[in-house]
Amino acid sequence: MKLKFYIFLFLLSSAVFAQNKQIETSIDTTKNKIGAEFKLTLKTVVSSKSKVVFPNLKNIGALEVIQSYPVDTVKKDDTYELIKKYGLTQFDSGRYVIPGVKILIDKKPHLSDPVSVEINNIKVDTLQQKMYDIKDISTVENGVGGWWIYLLIGVIILAIGAFVYWYIKKHQKKKIEEEVYKTPIEKATSLLNVLEKKELWQKGEIKEYYSELTDIARNYIEEAIQIPAMESTTSELIQGLKTASAKKKMSLTPETVENLERVLRQADLVKFAKSKPLEFEITEDRNKIQKAILTLDNAIPTEVPAEQEDQLLNEAQKQKQIQLLLKKKRNKRIILSVAAVVFLLTATTTYFVVTKGFNYVKDNLIGHPTKELLEGEWVKSEYGNPGVLVETPKVLQRLDTQKVLPKEAMALIKEMQLFGYGSLLDNFYITVSTAKFKTPTDIDLAKALEGNLKIIESQGAKNMIVKQEDFETKEGITGIKGYGTFTLINDNLNSSTKIYYEVLMFKQDGGLQQIGIFHEEGDTYANDISDRILNSVELKKAGN
Repeated sequence: MKLKFYIFLFLLSSAVFAQNKQIETSIDTTKNKIGAEFKLTLKTVVSSKSKVVFPNLKNIGALEVIQSYPVDTVKKDDTYELIKKYGLTQFDSGRYVIPGVKILIDKKPHLSDPVSVEINNIKVDTLQQKMYDIKDISTVENGVGGWWIYLLIGVIILAIGAFVYWYIKKHQKKKIEEEVYKTPIEKATSLLNVLEKKELWQKGEIKEYYSELTDIARNYIEEAIQIPAMESTTSELIQGLKTASAKKKMSLTPETVENLERVLRQADLVKFAKSKPLEFEITEDRNKIQKAILTLDNAIPTEVPAEQEDQLLNEAQKQKQIQLLLKKKRNKRIILSVAAVVFLLTATTTYFVVTKGFNYVKDNLIGHPTKELLEGEWVKSEYGNPGVLVETPKVLQRLDTQKVLPKEAMALIKEMQLFGYGSLLDNFYITVSTAKFKTPTDIDLAKALEGNLKIIESQGAKNMIVKQEDFETKEGITGIKGYGTFTLINDNLNSSTKIYYEVLMFKQDGGLQQIGIFHEEGDTYANDISDRILNSVELKKAGN
């Protein structure tokens, strides 16, 4: 009988530590903005003959399904990897648990693992929030605290970078004009080409297009003919142009003045009367403005020295010069803005590293999974029979013993329940199991612990160090505690991790209760989680 019992312990440990999950569950982010989409991914590996049915859902728990993506199929030897994604969203802030989704594999239901996601920041409602016992007084480290401080610092740094970019751009604009535009006609021609490249009227921005078009013409007239064109009404501008033409003896035809006046009045209707010219009319108005500017420039009596004529670049060369200069200035603005942001980020990070230490910066700025677990909302629940009352950072999920235990093991037990959170490959892993046997048996906890540890070794643990001591709960129930370290080999990632473990085992009236905790060695937050869990353990006696 004892031989069969220890075989059962071996199988029990296999169920706790080596459960082969049919469905792999993941989300692309654990923190999301209100209304933004994030993806829930369900992955399973089946044979080529298996039939898998993913449900069509409108909601998963409190989250809305806004997109059900087609199933991706990847062939691997004689198996198929099926990947199903759901696009989810939520319009209320808070932390939500995505419940398990039922997938049918060969008509048998399988549940995905529940996962949690945080939508924006949690708002605490002191009237509706569940009340908990007052916690012990904790020592709070003085210094900068709260996520909003880091958000504020980030916003300030980005704002400074944006200001640097704007300031440089503003002061470069005039300099570019001074360097490139030698004459008013060059400036007007270049600005007309730039306006066309913006494609304003094609985008429906007709008012903005006419405003810039007429400003180019008015600015040219003011600079070349020296009349206050920018401040004049259309009538005043046309009258002033006629007067200046007669005074300067400019040979202007009535057609040129009429075309210019027609476009200016069309622009007035667009800007003030919400008129919408047709596409061919817009094109004609642009050509009239260009022709009017060229005609005015040719009509102005000037004497250009031969030397100056030789130095003038043709229009194509001038445009190339403008584009190259603009590109250089833009690149310079970007480099200086990025340099300013990088400098401020480096200075801020260095300050915190010097004053708070590297771990503080890593944990508070970059983030630490077990720190979030430790500082999150804990749950105290009872698991199994004989009951194990324990406080954990997350609710432990029930595991189906019928799917993970063979018939030989089930024949020895009257009742068995398994619960867990995470896995050996996660940052933190905890399991709780309880069992009641059909035949009374004197359980050797030391041998049961040894069987557990051998199973862990079969899952890739190497160089295991084992220590053992007695353990007593606050109610005086005694058991044993096994603890130590081992190296976990991950063949898929070709990597290894040093794991620290603690396993508690109790026997009561033929019943067995186990608690296992695993995390990366040296993780101080995980150590605090483990201590808090072990200090909270309370056991219910078998039969109660």
